[in-house]
Amino acid sequence: MSLNPIRPWRNIERRASRKIMVGSVPVGGDAPISVQTMTNTDTTDVKATLAQVLAAADVGADIVRVSTPDQASTQALREICRESPVPIVADIHFHYKRAIEAAEAGAACLRINPGNIGDEKRVKEVIRAAKDHGCSIRIGVNAGSLEKHLLDKYGEPCPDAMVESGLDHIKILQDNDFHEFKISVKASDVFLAAAAYQQLADATDAPIHLGITEAGGFVSGTVKSAVGLGNLLWAGIGDTIRVSLSADPVEEVKVGYEILKSLGLRTRGVQIISCPSCARQGFDVIKTVEILEDRLSHIKTPMSLSIIGCVVNGPGEALMTDIGFTGGGAGSGMIYMAGKQDHKMSNDRMIDHIVELVEKRAAELEAEAEPVAAG
Repeated sequence: MSLNPIRPWRNIERRASRKIMVGSVPVGGDAPISVQTMTNTDTTDVKATLAQVLAAADVGADIVRVSTPDQASTQALREICRESPVPIVADIHFHYKRAIEAAEAGAACLRINPGNIGDEKRVKEVIRAAKDHGCSIRIGVNAGSLEKHLLDKYGEPCPDAMVESGLDHIKILQDNDFHEFKISVKASDVFLAAAAYQQLADATDAPIHLGITEAGGFVSGTVKSAVGLGNLLWAGIGDTIRVSLSADPVEEVKVGYEILKSLGLRTRGVQIISCPSCARQGFDVIKTVEILEDRLSHIKTPMSLSIIGCVVNGPGEALMTDIGFTGGGAGSGMIYMAGKQDHKMSNDRMIDHIVELVEKRAAELEAEAEPVAAG
């Protein structure tokens, strides 16, 4: 049971959207907001690509996208799709035949960029392949690759141009009786992306894939993504997300979950609430949290843990977490269980003890959930 009750001022009312399937993963409607990432290996290196897919899935990726720039890549995709534990999206640019090959290879979804996939006839061939092989489609509009006629019309990438591009291609899919699609309107500029997504959300009931594209390195990209995606998610917009970082795909997934957890939209693993540390700390908070994040990374059950260096805010934070530790004097602190003082623990034994408590509580929560799942 969560110790963080839903308050009226915390509720986020999600935008109503249609539900589609990306392989076994529902996107849109009442489905949980899914977290995606993309491999950065050479797709023809099947072993390396599958290793990244498995690593991403292990930290919670629901869907993984794989680049398919050439025929060798779509050939390799067949084994990748067969061995992957999560649905694979084929990333298509420039050559529509790659999309057809990817559908035949077992891709769960085809990501096509309207600005560079080709004319309507080619898009229709991709639709036919998607229908034949049970694929969904993501219309991936990008500010950096808009169609020439839209750039001529608007003079520059802008929300109107991006949304018009997306709606034009939605019409093509719908005119061909294809409705298993989602859409994104990405930009590296937070303001441009947010404005385009807000306009798009009012114009269609299609599931929306959120992303701030080419966001940057780990720190800067995390901040940009949190600001851009957080703003949209808070407004109820978004059915699946991808955090685009110049970093390991595993880190993209972790950041994606942290954004969702911060808004109460999805939980996975241990959420650590910790202080920034100061002269009042009774132990090394920064080092302790770093160690605990690593040692508790295998926990998938949603839990909250507070690690506070002193008694100023520690007891209050512990009231709202499943397990808490508040530092005190004389080399020891207080362990809180379900918001209540439980027992004292020495600082030098605290880390091992907390790991043991978290693992035990996670096992209890999993056991409690099993009869519900079975029912």
